[in-house]
Amino acid sequence: MRLDILLQAIPDARWVSHGGDREAEIGHLAADSRQVRPGSLFVAIRGRHSDGHAFLPEAIDRGAAAIVAEAAAARPMLKTPVPVIEVKNSRIALARLAERFYGYPSLHLGLIGVTGTNGKTTVTYLIRSMLQAAGHVAGLIGTVAYELVGERLPSTHTTPESDILQSLLARLVEQGADHAVMEVSSHALALNRVEGCEFDAAVFTNLTQDHLDFHHTMDDYFESKRRLFSGLTRPAKKSRPKRAVVNRDDPWGRRLIETIQAPAWTYGLDGRADLTAEDVRSSLEGLVFTAVTPIGSFPVRSALVGRYNVYNLLAAIGTAIHLGISPDHIRQGIESLSGVPGRFERLDSGQGFSVIVDFAHTEDALDLLLRTVSELTSGRIITLFGCGGDRDHGKRAPMGRTAARFSDVVVVTSDNPRGEDPVQIINEVAVGVRDASSQKKSYVEWMAVTDRREAIERALGLARPGDSVILAGKGHEDYQIIGDQMIPFNDRRIADDWIRRHGPGGRVREA
Repeated sequence: MRLDILLQAIPDARWVSHGGDREAEIGHLAADSRQVRPGSLFVAIRGRHSDGHAFLPEAIDRGAAAIVAEAAAARPMLKTPVPVIEVKNSRIALARLAERFYGYPSLHLGLIGVTGTNGKTTVTYLIRSMLQAAGHVAGLIGTVAYELVGERLPSTHTTPESDILQSLLARLVEQGADHAVMEVSSHALALNRVEGCEFDAAVFTNLTQDHLDFHHTMDDYFESKRRLFSGLTRPAKKSRPKRAVVNRDDPWGRRLIETIQAPAWTYGLDGRADLTAEDVRSSLEGLVFTAVTPIGSFPVRSALVGRYNVYNLLAAIGTAIHLGISPDHIRQGIESLSGVPGRFERLDSGQGFSVIVDFAHTEDALDLLLRTVSELTSGRIITLFGCGGDRDHGKRAPMGRTAARFSDVVVVTSDNPRGEDPVQIINEVAVGVRDASSQKKSYVEWMAVTDRREAIERALGLARPGDSVILAGKGHEDYQIIGDQMIPFNDRRIADDWIRRHGPGGRVREA
């Protein structure tokens, strides 16, 4: 696409330099200078750890056909050999340029966004499964992976940067998809990554403490989430009806309902919502209940475990009904989904005790997980978890308290320590473990094991028949970030290997 035509997407753009070809053919967009190649339009954005404006000379050296930058960095570039364009907000500019460059792909898809602290991944998997049961071709973009049509790409972010996001949506259109279901993170909303995407439905699951290293306050965190729903009432280019689907049992959900103007359905279990569940039965085999919805009641049977998944199911059911999916296809979609990667993933090789891998990495998620396990376990609960480095310090002690409150044995270990000292992180978690342990009538055994592999093996070695071992925090992740290195690591594989090497009761199998 010609540069001058592409720039029509950002009316506030201002040509700063006099060099280069303003009608240059742009064959690629890049927000990372390392991805620039001849013919690229490089858009300099400010990141958490680095500023793209510092790499303008490198982008030019790599062959950038033009540069888009914010004023302070753009104006000194008057004598560059390529066009330099000044914009007020380069993140918004990147999103607008990307949607134009890739042909406005969200206009050719039914686009569903799911946001909230917990449950996003499960809800997106459920909605996609329901769409597929109804004969639709649907892609999925989220924390676990970017799943296109017959193609699965590794996920770099829950919601990728806008240039990558628009390229993924465009690829789905090319592949014949008619819907895309995506997790929309608070970071993505605050950083304008979904700017220009026209959503047809938006789901709010809940809001609990997380990411306060980025948002600083819960009010700011909420306001980021709310942006997804305010977008539903902007002038639409599509004729599809819009709808919000909101958890009414969550206090932030009730606050959201009071502030949005889009048509909304609520869901919850207190009886006052538009969608609710009756006669709920929960076991290790899954959930059975009657869904009460705006189009009538129908039975639901799911392999997902735990009362909190009733909420996830209701959120997905409400969205599916809005999309015109019949109850029969909704049920088929639910029953065909046997599980979600890294979410209450059970490992069973006849070891005599339960092993559950789960992504729970917030106080609320860990609380819900352990409440569910406590209802379904006859023996002890052995909980292993850690907290990520360079992230919200405020949730560390609360997570420690939650683990000790519901567990008989707590193993505190490393998650992704990143640039922090893992021992210091563990010490902050341990404050909460000790506090809750001192208030319990029953004894809580706890230990700190910095090396996560060793910690997993220690936890499994402590288990007896009837116990449940919870490996929390990393779920589907197949890496561990220590310092600036990403090391291959997968809780499930380590546990599987231990179980394979040991017989019932934890004894090493003889060769």
